Amino acid sequence: MTSRKAFIKEPYKLQNALWYRRPAHVWNEALPIGNGRLGAMMFGGAAEERLQLNEETVWSGSSWPAENPRALDSLPLVRELLCNGQPAEAARVAQRDLMGIPLRMPPYQTLCDMFIWNDNVNDVSFYRCILDLDDGVAAAYYRTEAGSFYRETFCSADHQVLAARMEASGRAAIHCTISLSREADAESRTLSNRQLALEGVCDNGEGMRFAAVLDVEAFGGECRQVDSGLRVDGARAIVFRLAAATSYRVPDPVAECLDVLERAPTNYSALLRAHRRQHRKLFRGVSLQLGDITPNLLSTDERLEAVRQGATDNGLAALYFQFGRYLLVSSSRPGSLPATLQGIWNSSLHPPWESKFTININTQMNYWMAEPCGLGDCHLPLFDLIENLQNHGRVTAAKHYGARGFMAHHNTDIWGHTAPVDGVRWGMWPMGAAWLCLHIWTHYDYTRNKAFLRRFYPLMREAALFLLDYLTEDPKTGYLVSGPSSSPENEYVLPDGSKGVLCMGPSMDSQIVRALFRDTQRAAQTLRTDEELSAKLATTAARLPPMAIGKHGQLMEWQIDYDEAEPGHRHMSHLFALHPDCAITPRATPELAKAARTTLARRLANGGGHTGWSRAWIACFFARLHEGDEAHKHLLALLCHSTQNNLFDSHPPFQIDGNFGGAAAITEMLLQAHDGAIHVLPALPSAWKDGSVKGLRAPGLLKIDFEWRDHCLLSLQISARHSGGCVLRLPEEFAEHAVLTGGTLTRRTADPIGDYLLQIGPEKVVKMARIP
Repeated sequence: MTSRKAFIKEPYKLQNALWYRRPAHVWNEALPIGNGRLGAMMFGGAAEERLQLNEETVWSGSSWPAENPRALDSLPLVRELLCNGQPAEAARVAQRDLMGIPLRMPPYQTLCDMFIWNDNVNDVSFYRCILDLDDGVAAAYYRTEAGSFYRETFCSADHQVLAARMEASGRAAIHCTISLSREADAESRTLSNRQLALEGVCDNGEGMRFAAVLDVEAFGGECRQVDSGLRVDGARAIVFRLAAATSYRVPDPVAECLDVLERAPTNYSALLRAHRRQHRKLFRGVSLQLGDITPNLLSTDERLEAVRQGATDNGLAALYFQFGRYLLVSSSRPGSLPATLQGIWNSSLHPPWESKFTININTQMNYWMAEPCGLGDCHLPLFDLIENLQNHGRVTAAKHYGARGFMAHHNTDIWGHTAPVDGVRWGMWPMGAAWLCLHIWTHYDYTRNKAFLRRFYPLMREAALFLLDYLTEDPKTGYLVSGPSSSPENEYVLPDGSKGVLCMGPSMDSQIVRALFRDTQRAAQTLRTDEELSAKLATTAARLPPMAIGKHGQLMEWQIDYDEAEPGHRHMSHLFALHPDCAITPRATPELAKAARTTLARRLANGGGHTGWSRAWIACFFARLHEGDEAHKHLLALLCHSTQNNLFDSHPPFQIDGNFGGAAAITEMLLQAHDGAIHVLPALPSAWKDGSVKGLRAPGLLKIDFEWRDHCLLSLQISARHSGGCVLRLPEEFAEHAVLTGGTLTRRTADPIGDYLLQIGPEKVVKMARIP
């Protein structure tokens, strides 16, 4: 008997679990499981169970040259038009000559649906379904007059199969029909009395080949072939194992599925044990408690509705945080693709925004919390994606801009396309690769893995080389500026009332360029290479436009102090320097921090934060400004207005970056380590009076545990891989009066929240506890 089966009647006793009193009626209520490569949404139906399935490489399209042959010749004209104050004409030329061909990227697609139709299940008297985050298993239990039924499902990373077990008890037996189906481009067939296959080819038979093979083992009954699939009668239990593959990685997807099933254990308990061990290794790295841990008797959807009505439920915030971590574990594992706009879960052949990698914030937001939340291994697929961009990115850099290195615009896909798409307003933004490369240094900073840095430093170097060639001198100011570019997806208003999109030197671009040059220099110094390039990056960074404060006291979004066409726009790109970067901090740049605060106030006064991911970003901004109550207010707004009953973020529709951004915001409220010091409880809201966290990470292979009571730090433990030093930012009353073991603490600043140099002793564990 599994722990879930033991708890299924009282699921509220599981701390890290979502649970419900009824099955999902629509896809956005289903429960997600995944192993990075395979994903499924479990509806949990009694009479009809649906598992919507995904395999990460089921994509339309193929790798094709998408560069515009007119781009390089037209680039000087577009720049001249922008410098002469003619953005509308510049946009017209850019739309014709600078955009990629074709103008859209191919979509990520659903694999198929698996249905289980159960006979004579019309008298359900009790029902529960749960998603156990700790084990990575979704389960459903229901009781009928004849007996009870229990079913659980997971995706095994060890054995690369989806596995499920269904049991009947009492007088009940299982009588069901099982099928695999897809809306288009695929057909199913039985392979034997226990195996069912679905085979298909994307793009009307001209694209990616894909397959799924389902193996069904019935215990105490029989399994046979029928026209619609497989039929099981009289069973006490059924074990399902499903494998999936595409021609992206193997020549024969069906043969690969059969090989995977042959290698995977047939024993369900062995599959579950291996899956649980691997999943917990990642998920159990961090624990969070916010206030009272008394079990909440409400189901997850009931808790969410209560919060919408004004109830206080700090435990729901902690669950939301862990759900974000769970989603990253389930959608991004070493060797897999990174999480798309929908993670790995997509039910459509034509999903919103093609369910691709949008790299003007959304893909990056997916990984903001990876390192501090102990999921550095889940960050690795992002670096594989950057490598995958390199070949196309070099071609785009050369053919569109006459530049060395590599680059990408605002979107990419499994094929690594980098040309601008979707239209000038969205696609004419050349900073995608540069921003992605900042994650390389972040991962190194946390792990100090020089082998990793040696492998990926060339990507940072090439992204920097592109920018060196791409920047051009502004004839009016002498600054080096980007362009043609945009402040992602936003428009400005010219003095005559017309609107512009394209510009030279938007604030975000200069901030990203400065950050990439800084981190590339750090990486080169760490690896003791490229001294000449580092010097060039330093001199070039000195010629970038400084951040400026506009007529409203706001941080200027463009070089000219334009007003926004949409003052409440969802993108707040010019605040990149506040978060996720660290060029703006309340301590080091108070005037710029004040201007950033004004910018936020103006955006919010005009309806900003209306999408889930934008609201999550706002919470991150306020955490960086050390305004815990404001950050908490926007976290609550994220839960109340942009969270669906299964806790998926709603853009709308579903978009996973809000989940990851919300988890990142909670992390930022508890621990920050971006500006040279490890700041404990930098933005603790008044609502979180008591709490504790274990396992958060800081740069330098540091693990941080701490507890607080009545809003005051009570204890702190730092575990290190090596002895050495770090800077802690702590409340004076704690640092000066705590009992310290395992190291020494030296005060560096006299502020009430002061900086202290901590020397970690040879035991590599430092403990501090407030004296009662």
